[in-house]
This record gives sequence, C-alpha cells and structure tokens, in this order.
Amino acid sequence: MIAYDYPLLSLFWTMLIFFFWIAWILLVFRTIGDIFRNTEMGGAGKGFWLLLVIILPWLGVLLYLIAHGADMTRRDIAQAQAQEEAFASYVRQTAGSSSSAADELTKLAGLRDSGVITDAEFAAQKARLLS
Repeated sequence: MIAYDYPLLSLFWTMLIFFFWIAWILLVFRTIGDIFRNTEMGGAGKGFWLLLVIILPWLGVLLYLIAHGADMTRRDIAQAQAQEEAFASYVRQTAGSSSSAADELTKLAGLRDSGVITDAEFAAQKARLLS
C-alpha cells in the first residue's frame, strides 16, 4: 500500500513486475525450445515435458531446469561452438589465400632464380597465370 502513496515507488513496482513477467515468458519459451532441441530425449519424453510445461508452467519449468539444466548448458555451448566454427570456416573460405598474379609471378621467379624450376617450367606457369 505504501507504493501507491508515492507515485515514484508505484512506477518502480510496476516496472519490476513487468521485468519479471518478461523474464518469465523468456524462460518458458527457452525451456520449450530446449525440449525440442534435446536429441537425447525420445518423443514420449518430449511430449511429457511439453505437456507438463504447458499445463503447470511454474512446476514444469522448475522441474525441467532441475532435471536438465546442465544438459541445457552443454547444448548451448555446443551450439555456440558449432556457430563459431561455421563462421570461422566461412571467413577462411571467403578470405582464402588468394594472392594476385603478381605475387604468384614473384614466387615463381624466386623458384626459377634458386634453380628449383627451369626456364621452360617458369614460362609455362607464367602463361597459365596470365591467361
């Protein structure tokens, strides 16, 4: 009742309730998403957990977090690592090691000067690079 005597306290209380409501909604959706993402659980187990979370949300989410909280963390870490590896692979593929024709010619000239390749091989590779 004190909160309604002071408007600023009423605003704070309303914002706190709104914050917890949004956090609760996010937790429920995250739990439902993890139920579907869990590859170790069969269809009947997923159905049971989904039914429990939908019918008794407070109890269902609490029990699921107790039973599968560590598994949720492992799945999140594995997904983050897979995304990181996919991104790194994309960057490596996109950036690549493509060097210009001038760089390649410089390397070939160095190989020819050191005697690793002959003048004929140098000319053939140069023709291939410039075509």
